[in-house]
Amino acid sequence: MAESRTDPDAGASMDDVDAPASRSRYRRIVRFATGVMLSTWWFEVVLPRIGFAGVAERGRTARLQRISRRFRVLAIELGGLMIKVGQFLSSRLDVLPPEVTSELEQLQDEVPPVPFDEIRALAEAELGVALGRVYASFDEVPVAAASLGQAHRARLSADDERIVGFRDVVVKVQRPGIDEIVEIDLAALRTIADRLSRVGFVARRVDVPALVEEFAATSREEIDYLHEGVSAERFGLEFADGARVAGPTVVWERTTRRVLTLSDVTAIKLNDVDGLRAAGIDPAEVAQTFAEVMFEQLFGAGFFHADPHPGNVFVTPHAPDAAGRTWTLTFIDFGMMGHVPPELRAGLRRIVIAVAARDGKGLVAGIQQIGVLLPSADTTELERALTELFARFGGLAFAELQDLDPREFQAFADEFGEAMRELPVQLPENFLLITRAVSLTSGVCSALDPGFNVWHAVEPFAQRLLREESRGALTDAAKSVFSYAKTIVGLPVRIDQVAARIDRGELAVDTPEIERRLDRLEGMLRLVIAAVVFATMAVGGSLLWTAAPPLAVTLLVVSIVPLLIALSGLTRRRGRRPHRRAHRSPHVTARR
Repeated sequence: MAESRTDPDAGASMDDVDAPASRSRYRRIVRFATGVMLSTWWFEVVLPRIGFAGVAERGRTARLQRISRRFRVLAIELGGLMIKVGQFLSSRLDVLPPEVTSELEQLQDEVPPVPFDEIRALAEAELGVALGRVYASFDEVPVAAASLGQAHRARLSADDERIVGFRDVVVKVQRPGIDEIVEIDLAALRTIADRLSRVGFVARRVDVPALVEEFAATSREEIDYLHEGVSAERFGLEFADGARVAGPTVVWERTTRRVLTLSDVTAIKLNDVDGLRAAGIDPAEVAQTFAEVMFEQLFGAGFFHADPHPGNVFVTPHAPDAAGRTWTLTFIDFGMMGHVPPELRAGLRRIVIAVAARDGKGLVAGIQQIGVLLPSADTTELERALTELFARFGGLAFAELQDLDPREFQAFADEFGEAMRELPVQLPENFLLITRAVSLTSGVCSALDPGFNVWHAVEPFAQRLLREESRGALTDAAKSVFSYAKTIVGLPVRIDQVAARIDRGELAVDTPEIERRLDRLEGMLRLVIAAVVFATMAVGGSLLWTAAPPLAVTLLVVSIVPLLIALSGLTRRRGRRPHRRAHRSPHVTARR
C-alpha cells in the first residue's frame, strides 16, 4: 500500500488507495456523495429557511429521481459495495417514492457478469484442479451476478454425488480483485463518514464512523465463503424446518475462501408476483409468512439473515405437506448475517409487544432500552406523539396509508419531528444490520401485497412473546418466593432451638416479654408462609389465564387451601396469648 497522503479533491486520507484506477474510483464515490449532501442541505435546509419551502417541495420527487438514476449508473460502472447500497435502497418501498425505487431496483438484475475465463482461472486456482475434473458439467453463463461474486449452475462428479447425496449444485465464485475493491469503497465511505461527523446535527445522533466500521467488518466477512458456509449450516440448524423455511446444503469438499459449492435450490423469486400466482401461490400469504419468519429470526433467536432482498429468497412450490402448505421460503446467500446481543434483543421484544398493544409509553421505554434514546431524555412529548400516532394510524395497511390526505401526514410529521428534534437520539452499536433487515422485510412485503398490514403480522408474534415473558416472569417470581419461603420455613426451627437452650438453662434472658414475642413471631411466620404460597398460586393463575387456562384454573382453586390456613391461623392467634416461664438473670449469657 502507498504511504498516507491527501487527495486534493476529496480532502481526506487515502491510506488504502494506491493505483491510479483505484484513486479514480475513490474520487468518484466521494464526489457523488458530497454532491448529494450539498444538494440536500440546500433544498431541505436553506430554501425552507428563506421562505422557499414550496419550491423545494414541488421539485423533491424529480430531484430524487435524478439522483437515483445517476447513482444507478455509477453503481453499475463501479460494482462492489455501491451495488449493495443501491439494492438496499431499492427495497425501501415503505419510505421512498416509486420513482426512486423503480430506478434502483434494476440493480437487483443489472449487475454485469465477469467474463467466464476470469471466473474459471480464479476457481481453478482456488480448487487446485481443472473444473472439468471437479464437476461433471459447469455452465459458463451465470445464473446470477452479484456485487461481490457470481453463481454458476454445475453438476457434481459421480464420486462427489455418492458422498453428498445430490448432483445439481450452484457454485459461487468471487469476482477477481474484489478484496481490493471493497477496501477502496470502505476508504471512500470512511471519508464520507468523517464529513458527516462534522455536521453537529448528525454527530449528536449517529456515530457515522462507527457505523462504517461495523459495515466494514460485515463486508469482509461476506467475501469469506468459508464464513458464509458456516453461517449457512447454522441457519439450517436453527430455522430450516422444511415446512416454512429451507436452505441449501454446503458441499465442503468443493468449498474454499473464494469458491462456495451449494445444493441448487433456485425457484420462484420472492417478488415475482406473476410467477407466484401462476404456481397457485397467494402473494399476500407469502408476505405474511415472510414477515413472521423474519420476526422470529430478529426478535426470537437473535441470529438473522441481514440481506433478505428478493434475489436472496425463493418461494419453492411442492406437494401439500401434512399441514396443507404447498410452498416453502428458501433462503440463500448467508454472507451477511446479524447477531443480536441479549440485552438488545430484550429491548426489541419489548418494542414489538408495545407496537402490537399500541402502547406509546411502552414503545418509548423499549426505544430507551435498546439505546436509541439516552436515559436522561425527557420523553413526555414523544410519548404523547406516539399515542396519537397509534390512535390515528394504528392498524392501517400500507395501501390505506397511501390513500390518506397528504396534509394529514405532513401535520403529524411536523408535530412528531418537533417532539424528536431536541431529544438526545443516537444509533447504538449492532443496529445497522437490524435496521437493514427490517427495512428490506417491510419493503418486500409491501411489494408483494400493497394491502400488507404490519399490525396483523406483528400481533401474533407479540402475543407469543408476551406469553413467554409472562412465563419467564412467573418463573422468576416463583424462584424468589420459594427462596424467601425457604428462609422463612427455617426460622421457626431456629427459634425452637433458641427456646430449647433457654429451657435447658444454656441461655438466660432477663425478661419474659422476649419469650412472648418469640412465640408471636413463630406463629406469624407460619401465617406468612401460608400467605406467600397463596399469593404465588394466585398470581401464577392470573398470568397463565390466557396461555394455559386449565392450569390457571387449577392454581386459582388450589390457592384457596393456603388462604384458609392463613385466615384460620389468624383467628386462632387473636384468641390466644402464649406464655412461657422465663429463666431470669441480670444479663444474657450463653454457656458452652
